[in-house]
Amino acid sequence: MIYGEPKVAAPIRWAMVGGGRGSQIGYIHRCAALRDRNFALVAGAFDLDPVRGRDFGTALGVEAGRCYPDYRALFAGEAARPDGIQAVSIATPNNTHYEITKTALEHGLHVVCEKPLTFTVAEAEELQAIAEAQGRIVGVTYGYSGHQMIEQARAMVAAGELGEIRLVNMQFSHGFHSAAVEEQNPAIKWRVDPKFAGPSYVLGDLATHPLFISEAILPHMKIRRLLCARQSFVKSRAPLEDNAVTLMEYDTGAFGTLWTSAVNAGSMHGQKIRIVGEKASIEWWDEFPNQLRFEVQDQPVRILERNMGYLHAPAVAEDRIGAGHPEGLFEAWANLYDRFAMAMEATDQGDAERLASIRYPDIAAGVEGVRWVENCVRSADQGGVWVDYR
Repeated sequence: MIYGEPKVAAPIRWAMVGGGRGSQIGYIHRCAALRDRNFALVAGAFDLDPVRGRDFGTALGVEAGRCYPDYRALFAGEAARPDGIQAVSIATPNNTHYEITKTALEHGLHVVCEKPLTFTVAEAEELQAIAEAQGRIVGVTYGYSGHQMIEQARAMVAAGELGEIRLVNMQFSHGFHSAAVEEQNPAIKWRVDPKFAGPSYVLGDLATHPLFISEAILPHMKIRRLLCARQSFVKSRAPLEDNAVTLMEYDTGAFGTLWTSAVNAGSMHGQKIRIVGEKASIEWWDEFPNQLRFEVQDQPVRILERNMGYLHAPAVAEDRIGAGHPEGLFEAWANLYDRFAMAMEATDQGDAERLASIRYPDIAAGVEGVRWVENCVRSADQGGVWVDYR
């Protein structure tokens, strides 16, 4: 149970690039990072407009002199200070992630980056090499993976409660973009523009969330090959897709599917994962994140509830309030930021044993997300054919 005690000896001096006024994702980054006092927001380059960015930063309590016009000025200015930043979160459009992350790492900073980490595997692997050389961590904000019932699912699989895994069925399919809403909403418009979004829309923006959750629950399973078909039902979005179906074969013999869509009319969120084993199945739906459905063959369905004594220990370690009280996405993100902070401190202290004990979406997860999208696009653009994953 978490009662708000910091997980690190001193708050990590932290900045943001992007996430300014009107940014929904910027707000959730700040709420998550600051909730348990593991981070202190001391600087930022919050907006492309320096005046607007400074106005917003000072409203957050950041000194005017530490509200910078751009990320390069931020990193240079903070490097010159004895109390400069130790870490930065990047909440900007996709096409900027590679360059900002690279520059931050070269300045010796830890990084938390929005996904996708980059547009290509080559760029992602370059960042991974720089992070390793610099001894810095890169966290990727697969925020839904911070829900505690994901830890329960992982522990149940590891304990053999499902038996050999046969099927992994995933989806993230909402309906909010079933019409061309981007024509009136600039915050959505860049997501369907290849110049800013990269080679995909829903594959990179949505599908990588349940993909990482599957990787967290099933770390022993690796994709061997996949087949992807994608469509642009709102024609103005082409060549980027707003719907896609991906089939996956795993090295264990298991089979996976992932349906991702922004045109599933009527669906609020639609992110689910169902894992089918030889003895039992589990299912998690992010609209009901405090429950995990457990189905054993020839037995009644069981609904496992958050923060109950029958759960595995990792599933209750990050609970913030007693059972029966719903926890949500802000708590899940805060759990991730707690892990980011502990990983940063362990790295700075050279504590390899502690670092190895902390599970978080790291740069390897970021690389894998880019690799999956790249392979999906390659398969779809060849007419929906099977492609080897590696």
